[in-house]
Amino acid sequence: MKKIGIVGGTGYTGVELMRLLARHGGVEIAAITSRGEAGTPVSELYPNLRGALDIGFTTPDEADLAACDLVFFATPNGIAMNQAPNLLAQGVKVIDLAADYRIKDLSVWSQWYGLTHASPDWVERAVYGMPELYRDEIRGAQLVANPGCHVTAVTLGLLPLMGQAWIDHTRLIADSKSGTSGAGRKAEVPMLMAESGESFKAYAVNGHRHQPETVQTLTAVATRAVGLTFVPHLVPMVRGIEASLYVPLTAEPPMDIQRLFEDYYADERFVDVMPQGSHPETRSVRGNNLCRMAVFRPQGGDMLVISSVIDNLVKGAAGQAVQNMNLMLGFPENQGLDLIALSP
Repeated sequence: MKKIGIVGGTGYTGVELMRLLARHGGVEIAAITSRGEAGTPVSELYPNLRGALDIGFTTPDEADLAACDLVFFATPNGIAMNQAPNLLAQGVKVIDLAADYRIKDLSVWSQWYGLTHASPDWVERAVYGMPELYRDEIRGAQLVANPGCHVTAVTLGLLPLMGQAWIDHTRLIADSKSGTSGAGRKAEVPMLMAESGESFKAYAVNGHRHQPETVQTLTAVATRAVGLTFVPHLVPMVRGIEASLYVPLTAEPPMDIQRLFEDYYADERFVDVMPQGSHPETRSVRGNNLCRMAVFRPQGGDMLVISSVIDNLVKGAAGQAVQNMNLMLGFPENQGLDLIALSP
């Protein structure tokens, strides 16, 4: 039984980690930290865990995180880069669900996150936690940077096309819609039901921090310059992301596009390429670790459209983190993650 710690367990990502790990079967949650909720039973803050997890929150100073085999950082940006190196030096494996170790170019990272990085040496050593791309590297990693939620939906939807010469890599468009839980568990006026309900809006149109992260990954696969216009939207639902992706063609594809996607993801348990003509729905992945997608060529024209859906808290955060944990600790990759989506 592997011992697991969670730093920052009071947010939506933290409770999702606890929900998944409580029924994993191969791990024991040894510590969950929160300065504000120290001494509070987890089930008091999250009644859905009553009877599933008998543990209370502790302060980071009281938690014996060094005794854990692996620690998740479900914290705001800027926390892991200060606290994780001490654990890493003691041989503890770490998965950071924030953005501290995602972007390799530290000047780009500082530009988007407004901080000076506290542990730049670990940025170089961190493995980007997208199993569909870096499975072997994740198995041997000590530090994994879990991808962003929009990034996961967009990247997985575009990956099969990145090695193709017949698309325009410089004019990609990602129109990505997310539920309100993507903003985290905090009191903010725009997230109030009276503000976000019955409404639909774009935000951060002039620039969003998930854009450079996505471009970094796509460029590495395409081995050429990638240009991406990324526009996120807020929709009045709790969970889910739908990313509509637009890819211009520069020549007639020499193969069947549907078959290209099906073959690319044929061995991926957590990516589902739907039959031609299907329209993925966010509710079809609500509560599970799947990315479902469909590919279209409207009117047989010169633009491909991919629709990619995930649960932002599972495949977009905690589920992908558990998938990475399984690889790092030698468990079957799907352990604790073979979940059927909730419906309705």
